[in-house]
Amino acid sequence: MGGTSRLVRAVSAVVLAAALGALAACGSSGSGSQGSGTGTVKMVLWPGPEGDAMAKVVSAYNAGQGKTDKIHIDMTLLSRSDTFSKEATLMATKSSEFDVYFTASYLVAQHAPYLQPLQGLDASRYFPSAVQSLQVEGKQYALPLDISNNFLYYRTDLINKLRTDPTWQASYARISQQLVGQSLTPKDPADWTWNDFIATAAFFTKKENPQSPTTYGTALQAKNLLFNTMIWDDVLWSFGGGWLDSSGKPALDSTAAHQAMQVYNTIYTKALTSPDSSQAEFPETQAAMTSGNAAMAIQWSAGYADLNNPTKSPTTAGKVGVAPVPGDKHQTHVHALAVAINNYGKNRSAAQKWISYLETPQAMTLYAKSGGIPAQPGVLSSLTSVNPVYTFIARDLSADGFSEPALPKTYDIYSALAQDLSGAWVGQQSIDAALKKADSDLGTLAAQKSGNK
Repeated sequence: MGGTSRLVRAVSAVVLAAALGALAACGSSGSGSQGSGTGTVKMVLWPGPEGDAMAKVVSAYNAGQGKTDKIHIDMTLLSRSDTFSKEATLMATKSSEFDVYFTASYLVAQHAPYLQPLQGLDASRYFPSAVQSLQVEGKQYALPLDISNNFLYYRTDLINKLRTDPTWQASYARISQQLVGQSLTPKDPADWTWNDFIATAAFFTKKENPQSPTTYGTALQAKNLLFNTMIWDDVLWSFGGGWLDSSGKPALDSTAAHQAMQVYNTIYTKALTSPDSSQAEFPETQAAMTSGNAAMAIQWSAGYADLNNPTKSPTTAGKVGVAPVPGDKHQTHVHALAVAINNYGKNRSAAQKWISYLETPQAMTLYAKSGGIPAQPGVLSSLTSVNPVYTFIARDLSADGFSEPALPKTYDIYSALAQDLSGAWVGQQSIDAALKKADSDLGTLAAQKSGNK
C-alpha cells in the first residue's frame, strides 16, 4: 500500500508540475517593470497556524493601512506539504503569477536567484540569527516571520523531587556512575551538560530505576527526517562542531560530530527512550510527554503551548519546565519562516510596501496575538501572557541561537544527513561509517549551485 500511494503522489506531482509550468510560462514577464506601487499584491503562504495568523494581519491591512497605500493583499494558501515544490515550479519558469513567495531559512539560498533583495529592513528589531539565516552572499532576501528553535522541556515535579529527595539523589549517583562513569549530583536543568541529560534520562527509565514514575527518561526524535537533523545539530554545535570548518570544508568527520553521535546512540541503545523513537518526530515526542511516558525531551518551541494546556495535556499542564538545550555550550538551531519578493512579479513596488508594513511591531503584534511566533524579541517580550513560551524564546535566542549555512542545497543537505546518520543514531550502523558518508555527501551538496536568474 505504501509503495502504491507513493507512486500515486509522484504521478500527481508530475502532472501538477506540468500544469503549473504551463500556467507560469504564460504569465512570465521577466524582471523589468516594478509595477505602479499600488493595486493587488498576490502572496503565497501555507495553511496552519502561520496562515491563520497572517490572514488576520492581511484583513487588518486591507481594511486600514492598505486603503491609504492603495494596495490590496490577495493571499493564497497552498498545501502545507507541497507549497515549496509548487513554488519551485513557478520559480523555475520565472512566473509572474505571485508577487510574494513563502520561503524559509533552509530554502532561501535555493530561492535567491528568483527573489529581489529587500530594501531597508531594520535588523535591530529581530533576533540576529533569524535575520542572518535569510541572508545570501551578504544580501537580505527575506523578511522573518515565525521563529523556530528547540528547548529542553522537563517535568518540574519530577526534577524538583530529584533535586531535594536524598533517596532519589543516592540512586541518581549510583545510576550516573554506571551510565556515564561519573557519580553526579542532580542540578538545575539550565546548567546541564549532556552527561547530566543522559544520567537523568537513565534515572527516569524503569529499566535502570524500577522506582521511576515514567517508563522512559526521554523521547528521542530519531526518524529519518530532515527536521530531526536540525535537532541533532543542537548537539553537534554544543560540542563546538558544525557542518563546515573555518575554511568552508566539510567537518562532519570530526571529534565534535563523533561526540554528538554518541549522545544519541547511548540514549537509544541503552533504552533510555522508547524503541519507537527510531520513527519519532514532533507528534510522537508530544505524545510521550503528555502521556507521562517520558520525563523530558528536546522539542520545538511550538510544542510548549499544548504541553502546558490543561485540556490537551492534563498530566503535564502546569508542570513543564523550559531550559536551554544541554551542553557545555548551550546551542539551539534557529530557522525562520519568511516572505520574499518574487523578482519576476508584476507588482514588486507594492510588494515592498507590504513587506515593510509586515516589519512593523504593529503588524507583528497582531500576528503574535493570532497564533504566530514572530522573530522580534520586543514583540515577544510584550506578549508573554499570550503564550508563556515567548518569555523563553526572548531569553535564549539572542545568546544561544545559531543557523546552519545558507547554501543553495541546504534543504537537500538536511535530508541527506538524516538519511546518512539516522541509522547510527539508533545503533543500526557504525558511527564512523555514518559520519564518513555524511561528510562526503555534505561536500558534494555544498559544492552545488542553484539555478541562475
